[in-house]
Amino acid sequence: MHAAYEKLLGGRSGAVGLLVMAVLLLLVFPLTLDMFRLNLVGKYLSYAFVAVGLVLCWGYGGILSLGQGVFFGLGGYCMAMFLKLEASDPISTKIQSTPGIPDFMDWNQITALPAMWEPFHSFAFTVLAVLLVPTILAMLIGLAMFKRRVGDVYFSIVTQAIAAILSILIIGQQGLTGGVNGITDLKTLMGWDIRTDHAKLVLYFVNAALLFGCILFGRYVLGSKLGRLLVAMRDKEERVRFSGYDVASFKVFVFCAAAMFSAIGGAMFTLQVGFMSPSFVGIVPSIEMVIYAAVGGRMSLLGAVYGTLLVNFGKTYFSETFPELWLFLMGGLFIAVVMYFPNGLAGLWQTQGKRLMARLRGEPKPAAAPTVAPAAAPTVTNVAAARPSTPEPKRDGIEPGATLEASK
Repeated sequence: MHAAYEKLLGGRSGAVGLLVMAVLLLLVFPLTLDMFRLNLVGKYLSYAFVAVGLVLCWGYGGILSLGQGVFFGLGGYCMAMFLKLEASDPISTKIQSTPGIPDFMDWNQITALPAMWEPFHSFAFTVLAVLLVPTILAMLIGLAMFKRRVGDVYFSIVTQAIAAILSILIIGQQGLTGGVNGITDLKTLMGWDIRTDHAKLVLYFVNAALLFGCILFGRYVLGSKLGRLLVAMRDKEERVRFSGYDVASFKVFVFCAAAMFSAIGGAMFTLQVGFMSPSFVGIVPSIEMVIYAAVGGRMSLLGAVYGTLLVNFGKTYFSETFPELWLFLMGGLFIAVVMYFPNGLAGLWQTQGKRLMARLRGEPKPAAAPTVAPAAAPTVTNVAAARPSTPEPKRDGIEPGATLEASK
């Protein structure tokens, strides 16, 4: 039992970091921010699911996916389909040519609900779809790529291409997906109005709780034998394969886990923001999600959350304060992180934060290691002096070391 808790919390320092984040997200933000800003933080935290998954997939597994927006969008669209069907009851859509179907379908002369939409009348099916549809797609991609030992930059390019393809497909199928506008005007969740301040507060806490659950799951994986194998595969994949392990299966697992995390974030984004569009599926949002993990530290689950908050707070602040320059300022932030903090916020904490905390606690500086003078080069004199003395034998009754005069 104790070992299981160690895997979940990551030791004493991990437990303290988790507690600090819990206080920040569950107490400080709700008590100090108005509902508009708190809802923004909730939206940012939905992106953090993707960043946490990338820490597992990229930081520890060495699998850089540039298409995580695909899974984020699929999870969001599954939830949006349920919410849109609930908002499209015959009474609310009585002015349409075909009441009882989403408005964008009526605008595209569709007269009956498509078969792919029918199961999303069920909330239980929707939750399963949010979890399974992106995971199954990730499994198919992983099996197709990793079983053929396709990795590194080639895998990144393929995931980027999949993001572009799905974005184009969603925009092109306007009658089924809402096209470039996406699925909008989402109002209720099983009769509960999600647009009220109380609903937004509840959804914020649900979002934070699910995020902590994903972090704990990630810590459990990293603290297990699988976590050590992921690091070994990242550094010496061939050696792990020659040791008898199925490297492809491990890669598929961690890629599917990252996809599921992203899908949960997409579903929570839809609930909190009230819409889902293809602008969150394509190449640009997928690369931004990688930046969140890089800024926070791709080897730190908690750092990924802080990196997501920092980047999105920066985007909001710069766009509000400097509307004409905010893109340049964000670019400068990214360049500064890459040049001066290559390990992200987590690396900065490891190098500077712990040292500062030690000073505040009054702990003495660690003593410097004593310097040892280099040994002198051996000389003939030194060698003779260091040679052990052995008694010389007597020669003809003469004591060793005696002079000739003394012997006469």
